[in-house]
Amino acid sequence: MIFNKHPRTILLISILLATVSVKSVSAQESQDTLKVLFVGNSYIYVENMPHIVSLISEGSNVKLITRKSVVGGARLSEHWNNKRGLKTMDRIKNGDYDVVVLQDFSMSAIDTPDSLMKYTGLFCDYIRENGGEPYLYVTWAREKVPQFQDQINKVYLDAAEKYDAVPVMVGDAWALAKAYRPTINLFSSDGSHQGDLGAYLTATVFVQTISGSLPEKMPLNCKTLDYEGESVRLMYVDLLDGMFIKKIAEEITGKED
Repeated sequence: MIFNKHPRTILLISILLATVSVKSVSAQESQDTLKVLFVGNSYIYVENMPHIVSLISEGSNVKLITRKSVVGGARLSEHWNNKRGLKTMDRIKNGDYDVVVLQDFSMSAIDTPDSLMKYTGLFCDYIRENGGEPYLYVTWAREKVPQFQDQINKVYLDAAEKYDAVPVMVGDAWALAKAYRPTINLFSSDGSHQGDLGAYLTATVFVQTISGSLPEKMPLNCKTLDYEGESVRLMYVDLLDGMFIKKIAEEITGKED
């Protein structure tokens, strides 16, 4: 009865509801996205690190949609030459990736730095030719030889400067975390690969470096869905560990408040 007597009221309510609806949809769709391809070996896939990157990024400014081209122990030369069943070149060419992360064999910066430099340069050119930006995964020194971190950094940073790539300073983040908390366990039992906290710290540094922000509240119960849609827990991180790791990532990337 009232609405029939006041048609303008109906119009105003309709406009208001439409505006609320549009704002709701816009809020859900406003987050930018970037497609990221990780190229490397087990320092990428152990503990599902790229999945953790994507999960953490859901609360940041940019949603990172991650994929990987990896095989255990792979070198960049093997990716370049399509060895060991790798199809990295084709994936870069046809994947429409915004960011491609390059990671050579974990000891390459120590044992074969010339090869690392050569293939990093080739990949950087190829990535740009196909519309992406190259990032370099500056890894950590193995647990028993922490003195190698400076050499790893130097080789990757020289490559980053020479080929205008973005270095992701994961090794320095690990070293800083150990300096603040000497008992923190970032490694798996082999003293080489990342454990769960190491993977979480690594992923956090990637999100901060690529997107420029981290969620106000870091996701601690990291879950995904399997091919049947069932929930799978990738890892659970203690609240205080999550707070600590976030601060490390922000400090190492120079984004700390």
